[in-house]
Amino acid sequence: MSIQEVSPEQLARLFHHYHQSLAPECLGHSAQPAWQEVPMQERSRFVSAARLALLELATIAREQEENQRYFAKPGEAEWGC
Repeated sequence: MSIQEVSPEQLARLFHHYHQSLAPECLGHSAQPAWQEVPMQERSRFVSAARLALLELATIAREQEENQRYFAKPGEAEWGC
């Protein structure tokens, strides 16, 4: 699955799930609510953050791809005129 195939909603839900799973409850943190129980305003903020993260990742990938196309792969360079 590529970044383009991941929706911001999927990423936000997964991020919330793993954030909840990794939260150290023994240190006084209360259990996080399930995704369905998260207030809509907070869910929207999660989705917006995920959308920005996906856009940034796509931009980074596109920039790396553009930089690589100018260089020949090892053994494929043509020498001379």
